[in-house]
Amino acid sequence: MNAHSNRPSHTQRPPALSRLAFVALLALGGTAGAQAQSLVELYEAARGFDATYLSARAQFEASQAKAAQAHAGLLPQAGLSAAANWARRDNSGTTPDGTSNSQNVALAASQPLYRPANKLANDQAQLSIDIAKAQLETAEQDLIVRTTQAYFDVLAAEDTLTFVKAQKSAVSEQLAAAKRNFEVGTTTVTDSREAQARFDLVLAQEIAAENDLRVKKLALDQLVGKANVAPKRLAAPVALPALAPADPQAWVTQAETSHPAVLQATKGLEIAQLETRKAEASHLPTLDLVGQYQIARAPSASNPALGYVRSNTASVGVQFNMPLYTGGAVQNRIKETLALADKARTDLQAAQRGVSQATRAAYFGVLSGQGQVKALEAAEASSQSALDANKLGYQVGVRINIDVLNAQSQLFQTKRDLAVARYNVLLGGLRLKQASGQLAAQDLQPINALLVR
Repeated sequence: MNAHSNRPSHTQRPPALSRLAFVALLALGGTAGAQAQSLVELYEAARGFDATYLSARAQFEASQAKAAQAHAGLLPQAGLSAAANWARRDNSGTTPDGTSNSQNVALAASQPLYRPANKLANDQAQLSIDIAKAQLETAEQDLIVRTTQAYFDVLAAEDTLTFVKAQKSAVSEQLAAAKRNFEVGTTTVTDSREAQARFDLVLAQEIAAENDLRVKKLALDQLVGKANVAPKRLAAPVALPALAPADPQAWVTQAETSHPAVLQATKGLEIAQLETRKAEASHLPTLDLVGQYQIARAPSASNPALGYVRSNTASVGVQFNMPLYTGGAVQNRIKETLALADKARTDLQAAQRGVSQATRAAYFGVLSGQGQVKALEAAEASSQSALDANKLGYQVGVRINIDVLNAQSQLFQTKRDLAVARYNVLLGGLRLKQASGQLAAQDLQPINALLVR
């Protein structure tokens, strides 16, 4: 069941000052104690901090309040009014001059008996809640993917730096060996210079990798609202989950009925159709039940000698209203809504086609990623064997120094590519569920189970 099938919980939102202070802390390089955190823990932190998601949740709450406003058109209305008047009379006849004042208080109420436009507006408002819920689900799914992407970006950057440092250490050893062999005359200066050039290149790669890791960590910190986040790593060996169901059409069928974008377009078409009915209802009469109770105090008009007279008046009745001619506004409004309904129908078709294409692309992306992981695992073993063979060949003189350096570079590049491919498969699985409209927070649990505990 989707996490937002009911009204979302109200997580306490960080004040603007706290958010600004956090951004300043990131800019200064916060020194909070780092503690390894899982993907689920960081997603929950992002859910309470990410501005984009919080904005979508506030919009959902606003849509609920707006729907309640439309429902008010079906409920009784009551109002209290009061007035006080003062008058000065200057008369040239027999009636003496003077002043007078009067007061009245009235309580009026009405209840719609037949207002089809109000009923249709209420139906539209209920559909708008469904659209807002789908938009909130879209925002939550996007946050899940963004958090996972940022999480794996940090892990991949850490892997890159680790492999570069390992390569630096290996090249350093090779450089030292080349210098020793040159000093004893068993090799030429070329080997030493080649090793030195490769060492300098790896040193530059290390600097770039350190900076990339720093940037990726800042991005993750900014997303989750914590400083110096340390993501937990994948446990070794890694057993990637299988793709189920292994049929792209099954994913597409699910997407065409439950994807938030399709649901939004479907409800949008229903709202557009109701808008046409509401425009047609402008021709129809309306009927209201009205009532009023009034208390008035004023000078007697028939016998001024009586002074002020108080009167209480109560009335109940029905009020009928029938539009006869609107200058063609209603007819043209109907034409407008019919055209908008056609647009909404086309938008629904576009949403279904787009979701279908995106789901198929995501499905085959995961399959491709799984194939890449298997190929890179084989390449890792082959690269290790090639490095061992080149080292042995260098020792016996059938390989030169550059052969060993190239084999080392190939091995560490393969290790890096394999790590990234594994992250992409896990992220691709989430993107596939997002493309088919099925992604929910609980889908992070299988990935969380693969992390070091």
